Amino acid sequence: MAASDPSTWNLPRLRIDRDGAWFHEGEEVTHDGMLAGLRSNLSRDSHGHFLQIGPVRVPVEVDDTPFIVLRAERDGDRLILTLNDLDRDALALDTLRFGADGAPYCRVKDGRFEARWSRAATYQLLQLVQCDEPGATAYLQVGTRRHALPGLHTD
Repeated sequence: MAASDPSTWNLPRLRIDRDGAWFHEGEEVTHDGMLAGLRSNLSRDSHGHFLQIGPVRVPVEVDDTPFIVLRAERDGDRLILTLNDLDRDALALDTLRFGADGAPYCRVKDGRFEARWSRAATYQLLQLVQCDEPGATAYLQVGTRRHALPGLHTD
């Protein structure tokens, strides 16, 4: 029997919302095993996010970022992030940026994906922000490391 032509298949509609929740055909995916499989097989290239299933590329629409930083904890000279898939990742300080709405973002998973910080994680991050004088550029102090945060000023 000949295999069907993948170009004729109806692909599922997959989406990740702003809070990192996965949806299949508009219904939220809540099964832990399914979520783990989706998250671990997510890929990204210049054309966007996708899952590769055999010869078929299934696009994944991402509203903001595919991952959310839930928690940030100091570990010596590092800041360890806990993501919404419960993976732990050291913050790459040079990837930390602030969006137009002031929310922090950074690269995670060896730089392959971007993550938006939750409010709780943002609060933990801001506890480490310092400024030498009012109006000066703020910096993140983690252990002995100091990282400037251009565009972030304290009053």
